[in-house]
Amino acid sequence: MNSYHIRVAGREDEPFLREMLYESLYVPEGEKPFSRDILEEPFMKKYVENWGRTGDLGYIAVNAEGRPVGSIHIRYFDEGNKGFGYVSENIPELGMALLPEFRGQGLGNALMKELFRGMKERGIEKVSLSVAPENAPAMRLYERFGFLEAGMCGTSITMVADVI
Repeated sequence: MNSYHIRVAGREDEPFLREMLYESLYVPEGEKPFSRDILEEPFMKKYVENWGRTGDLGYIAVNAEGRPVGSIHIRYFDEGNKGFGYVSENIPELGMALLPEFRGQGLGNALMKELFRGMKERGIEKVSLSVAPENAPAMRLYERFGFLEAGMCGTSITMVADVI
């Protein structure tokens, strides 16, 4: 595995978080990828727009050359502006993605550990997410971190994990 380090995501990382939002969109093998225009849709933009607002917490994985290669973050939503993995306004929703060439190398696990550490420091007790059930690698990762199915939103599973 290439060497990397993980750092806190700042306001200046919003463009990369936006790129990772696109990478997080599950596309089954052989299917056509989403148009990048989807990132302009309000239901997508809200995940990273104005990054750094109160409650936002995220981390960026950076390779040895200084290139960002993956991210993980949480953001709070409310009843009037639900995310796909929304459970309640007191439970943040997790977003995560890696550039394709960096998947399967343990980076997702490292990012998840760092996020859970950061959430514990903040006293966050639960976290939710949305995942396509066909995305087997993501499902395995989330289950290792204690995520359990809490419902469905469209064709995606909403999962929740205890942090503390």
